[in-house]
Amino acid sequence: MESGVVDQVAALGAKIIDNVDRVIVGKRSVAELVLVALLCESHILVEDVPGVGKTTLARAVARSIAASFHRIQFTPDLLPSDISGISYFNQKLGEFQFRAGPIFANILLADEINRATPRTQSALLEAMEERQVTVEGETMPLPRPFLVMATENPIELEGTFPLPEAQLDRFLLRLRIGYPDEADEIEMLERFRRASPLDELPPVATVAELIQAAAACRDVHVDPDLRRYITNIGRATRNSDAVDLGASPRAILGLFRASQALAALRGRDFVLPDDVKEICLPVLVHRLILSPEARLRGRDARQIIEDVVAATEVPVEQIS
Repeated sequence: MESGVVDQVAALGAKIIDNVDRVIVGKRSVAELVLVALLCESHILVEDVPGVGKTTLARAVARSIAASFHRIQFTPDLLPSDISGISYFNQKLGEFQFRAGPIFANILLADEINRATPRTQSALLEAMEERQVTVEGETMPLPRPFLVMATENPIELEGTFPLPEAQLDRFLLRLRIGYPDEADEIEMLERFRRASPLDELPPVATVAELIQAAAACRDVHVDPDLRRYITNIGRATRNSDAVDLGASPRAILGLFRASQALAALRGRDFVLPDDVKEICLPVLVHRLILSPEARLRGRDARQIIEDVVAATEVPVEQIS
């Protein structure tokens, strides 16, 4: 990759992150990870308590790139057709027509996704993996980029349906926004004193620019030894006694792509081991199923991934 191209990706990312930072105070690292998912043309699961800015984050990113945005409030009575759309008979025209559902957007916020039934949750599977929707035998492509940002509330579990492993594996990253620190919370009060800055947030990039940046990220160099390092981390999770189900090949590919995107956003046309280490936790943490013994001992997926990364030999040759 030419250095000028990666500089353009880094500059584009900095503009978008700066713009989002006007609304979401003190969460630049979270905005950067959302950009990583967009550049990888993949999806995000946000698991956090209410009121920390999950919806605001999704709207701010969409406005920053002038992308279409739809929000779906998932409930037990939500039907698959409420997401994908329906075909109906237009009596005036005397023919069937398709009414597109909210899934036809660049950024789709699936709010409290675990409150919908498994049948409705499964309506997202084809869209998330193949970026298309099939309704009554007709397949329709979704716009690019296409990002599902799904949210879960880790506190209220009554009346929820856990996401199946097949769907969890389609999320590139799992994030937590977290509470702001004291200084950021005081700054938030000042910014929102008169009105929400989201209402006047201007676009600073276009969808076309983002698609070009995503294509450029695929050319970021990953040394063969570093590819082996990424693979070894994923395979080590499968061999861990504390894990019943480890990282899938899709997860390893996701770690590879996310490392490329993170390196490009940092202004480099090559991946470093530190990029892999930094992105490893949000890529893998939601994909592991722990053994009963590990859960009884109070271990969690985060600890196991940290142990795996610490035990995996890091390439020592200069990456260039």
